[in-house]
Amino acid sequence: MGCFECCIKCLGGVPYASLVATILCFSGVALFCGCGHVALTGTLTILENHFSKVTTDHAMLTDVIQLMQYVIYGIASFFFLYGIILLAEGFYTTSAVKELHSEFKTTICGRCISGMFVFLTYILGVAWLGVFGFSAVPVFLFYNMWSTCNAINSPSVNVTDIDSICVDVRQYGIIPWNATPGRACGSTLGDICKTSDFYLSYHLYIVACAGAGATVIALIHFLMILSANWAYLKDASQMHAYQDIKLKEERELQDITARSKECLNSYT
Repeated sequence: MGCFECCIKCLGGVPYASLVATILCFSGVALFCGCGHVALTGTLTILENHFSKVTTDHAMLTDVIQLMQYVIYGIASFFFLYGIILLAEGFYTTSAVKELHSEFKTTICGRCISGMFVFLTYILGVAWLGVFGFSAVPVFLFYNMWSTCNAINSPSVNVTDIDSICVDVRQYGIIPWNATPGRACGSTLGDICKTSDFYLSYHLYIVACAGAGATVIALIHFLMILSANWAYLKDASQMHAYQDIKLKEERELQDITARSKECLNSYT
């Protein structure tokens, strides 16, 4: 076998569908974790500087944000490992299907592991749907604040008193009602929207939400791949069982034919 044929054979064993899903999963998780971590820090800075200047008023929120950042570290580590495992499973299944008619045989353990990955990926996909919906909440809140700032700065809006236009973050339950000042109005609100923390956090939340959506798509892709691979492994196992039975029957037939010839020769 030449070098070219060897390369073609190696490329034929690459699970391209699993490879694409793995890259998409890594990209989505990286965007969600990286952008979400920085956006949470920026959100806390905005609240401390403009909406809740007393530390004790948002102490619980600070703890929650820190906890979410630690959870982000865990999510990134887990999905890095899980993506590599699914990619390895894709290589294993591709080899099993490619070598269906050779001496390679799938085992019950291999089929059980494939089935377990199908179930686990389904659970993770449902969980990431919730994460995707949850990540859209800060995008909605920042969009409301951004649109309010545009209304203040827009010359087409006929408002006699811009100080009557306010954003009160206390109504969202982010900080308690006794937090001071709790809201921003008029030019103060416009200045908040012009800060780099607001601009960066708003766009990072959008990217993090897009990353969560990409992760959901990747997990759905993985789920289709794993389901197809499990079906292929099951068919491969049945085919090998049929071949074993057929080979056994052929050997028994050959033995019976040989014994019949021996008996006939002994009589003659």
